[in-house]
Amino acid sequence: MNYIRHLRSMVGHEKVLMVVAGALVFNEKNQLLLQLRTDSESWGVPGGFMELDESVQDTARREVFEETGLILKEMELFGIYSGPQKHKVFGNGDQAAVVEICFSCQSYEGELVNENEESLSNRFFDLDDLPDYIFQDHQQVIDDVKNQRETPVVG
Repeated sequence: MNYIRHLRSMVGHEKVLMVVAGALVFNEKNQLLLQLRTDSESWGVPGGFMELDESVQDTARREVFEETGLILKEMELFGIYSGPQKHKVFGNGDQAAVVEICFSCQSYEGELVNENEESLSNRFFDLDDLPDYIFQDHQQVIDDVKNQRETPVVG
């Protein structure tokens, strides 16, 4: 049983603190990797929920690999996002206060998978030509990338 399922078995739909981690992956042309998510059919940054006994770096690496097939090497902290704007109610009624930790990475290996259980597509985009349908939860971090905010961003 994974951590989230175990936690929910004890607290039901009550609001809990949850950590997510992901990565802004850039190719040699400085294009940003985005994932067309199966859950919302919108484009977002690959990443997901932290499991027990994982570091945030391990979470980002695991999630990016699961969703894209890429193995991340060196990463730098891009930003930490939290607060009431990160509170979320999932479709099943579960509530969460999310802390989002985002890394940036330009060093990776592996084959980019086009689609899998969590991804309808994975593609690199020019920062001035991003798709229209950005996953709402990732809009702030993508805006911060486009606006070249000083890092690490704490918001």
